[in-house]
Amino acid sequence: MISRQTRWAKPVALLAIVSILAGCALPRVGPNKSEIYAGSVQRQGDAFVVAVNDRVTRVTSVQPALGFTEDFKNAGLLGSDIISPGDTLGLTIWENVDDGLLAGEATNQTILEEVQVDGSGFIFVPYAGRIKAAGNTPEGVRRVITEKLDQQTPDPQVEVRRVAGDGSTVSISGAVTGQGVYPIEAPTRTLSAMIAAAGGIAIEPEVAQITVIRGDHRAKVWFQDLFKNPQFDIALRGGDRILVESDTRAYTALGATGTQARVTFETQTLSALEGLAQVGGLTTSAADPTGVFVLRNEPADIANQVLGRDDLLGAQRLVYVLDLTQPNGMFLARDFAIRDDDTLYVTEAPFTQWSKVIAALTGTLGAVGSISTASSTLSGDF
Repeated sequence: MISRQTRWAKPVALLAIVSILAGCALPRVGPNKSEIYAGSVQRQGDAFVVAVNDRVTRVTSVQPALGFTEDFKNAGLLGSDIISPGDTLGLTIWENVDDGLLAGEATNQTILEEVQVDGSGFIFVPYAGRIKAAGNTPEGVRRVITEKLDQQTPDPQVEVRRVAGDGSTVSISGAVTGQGVYPIEAPTRTLSAMIAAAGGIAIEPEVAQITVIRGDHRAKVWFQDLFKNPQFDIALRGGDRILVESDTRAYTALGATGTQARVTFETQTLSALEGLAQVGGLTTSAADPTGVFVLRNEPADIANQVLGRDDLLGAQRLVYVLDLTQPNGMFLARDFAIRDDDTLYVTEAPFTQWSKVIAALTGTLGAVGSISTASSTLSGDF
């Protein structure tokens, strides 16, 4: 009686396992191609599924436009010696008498090392009074002081030097070698020169972005564009704030790829082929090269062009399909641009699921054999 039960134990267990596998979905990385296509608008879904071709790559090759407005670009260079409120001046005054207004008995020279330009733009010079300095040059201030003192001491000689102070300065922060406040001087009147004075950027040039904030206005430009397009190397103004930061754009890679993660852009432009390369390419043992998908919320104007329509309003869900096995599939993947917040998904090959079934059955049959052996052993004990 016990022997008959043992004889039927293995087939019954195998039948149960096959039934379980038939009724349960095996583990996988995500939806397969058929399931993605089933969600298309053409099949009552909510996403447009589009095969990528040369026309689609041209229409969708939109990259973020960075650059300075005309107000920034048209600002002229500040004069290297224009005085601003907050600057510091150095004055030297010679008098043509032994006992002058300012000089002592032993000398006819008076040195005023630090004369601060106040918030209203004025300085105070003994016997000359309050003098408007802001907006003037050291030479202009020299003439005014000379005229004032000439009325009280014979033939005064005046020298005025501008010392960089807190007036014409900009602040630099972010990914630079030396963050801080820097004066606008003759060598640092442009954006690129000021960044160089701060020690240069501390991140990769390909992903560095420069933001300039001037009052209520701000504009952003790629660091490399400062050298490719001279008009972006703008003139600075006192009070400008410069922020250097890395590009924050990223895409998500999922499915049968080398790495599944959110990946930041490493260059200004990124193709689907480069996006795959950044995550280790396709998984050779599992990926389906005919099922590379890019999921994106596309603006209405681009979606209408891609689909050849003019009635779509608002952002549209588009699923772009790349078949790398086609004769020009690799070229299309190289030309198709990945954009911020895209999802790059690679489906598993049908063979992969079959392999999982075989592996599951093989492993389960081993477990059944162990059960059967144990059953036989127990039977022998009895």
